[in-house]
Order: sequence, then structure tokens, then C-alpha cells
Amino acid sequence: MKRATFAAGCFWHVEAEFRKLKGVINVTSGYSGGITKNPSYEEVRTGKTGHAESVLVEYDPSQISYQELLNLFWKIHDPTTINRQGLDIGTQYRSAIFYHDNEQKKLAEESKKEMQKKFNNPIVTEIKKAQEFYKAEEYHQRYYEKNKVFKCG
Repeated sequence: MKRATFAAGCFWHVEAEFRKLKGVINVTSGYSGGITKNPSYEEVRTGKTGHAESVLVEYDPSQISYQELLNLFWKIHDPTTINRQGLDIGTQYRSAIFYHDNEQKKLAEESKKEMQKKFNNPIVTEIKKAQEFYKAEEYHQRYYEKNKVFKCG
């Protein structure tokens, strides 16, 4: 099993989309890319922790490739908006790929370059080395699935 970490706006939607993929074993909503240790949702939503709402995707590389995960990542959000997805505004909703190894970094950078050809505006997605991932509170896990609604924020 391998891991991939993405931020693409509200984690409820992102988690639900990755769960649909064959070969994805588990998806956990949480926080990545910031400076605050063990942040709470209330802290992250202020935008002061530096964390983005993120998902940790655990997948079987014999069933799905990292490139296929990247393809979905680009498809489910607008990577050209800075610190915003839909009505959700703030650094916690930024677009980011947190790579776990050099191969992921290479593929993410190549993918971003290729995807830029499809957008008129510059892609603002950051590509950074994965740091500590903090699992979000239990009520955020599988939120969309449990509540059958899509409402972020």
C-alpha cells in the first residue's frame, strides 16, 4: 500500500471523490502543510495554522497508479483559484499536492505542467513535501457519505 496527500478545497467533497476509485483502500480527511501541531477544525478554519483541508489517500499501486490519482485531483477542483474553491475562501482551501517521495514529486510536477495547457489562467497548485498529516475530527470522516449532502464551509 502507498500513500498520497492532496488538498483541493473542502475535504468532504475531495474525500468522497477519491473513495469512488477502485484500488483506493482508505481516505482520511485531515490537515496538512501548516505549522500548528494537532490543530482542531476550529483552529484551521481561521486560516492562521497554515494547514490546508487535505485528504490522505491509501491505495494499492497494483490496482491504481499515482498518475490516476493525480488525474482525479485535477478534475475535481479549480487549480487556478488562489486560496478558494467555490464559496470556501481562505488558505485552508488552497490547492496542493503533498508528495511522499521523489517519484510522486516528479509525476506531480509533470502533471501540473501538462494540465497548464488546458487552463487559460495559471495553475496555482503548490507541490510540497508531505509533512505531518493530522486526522480531522471524527465527524468530518465520511461526512458526505453519512449526511448525503454536499455543503462545505
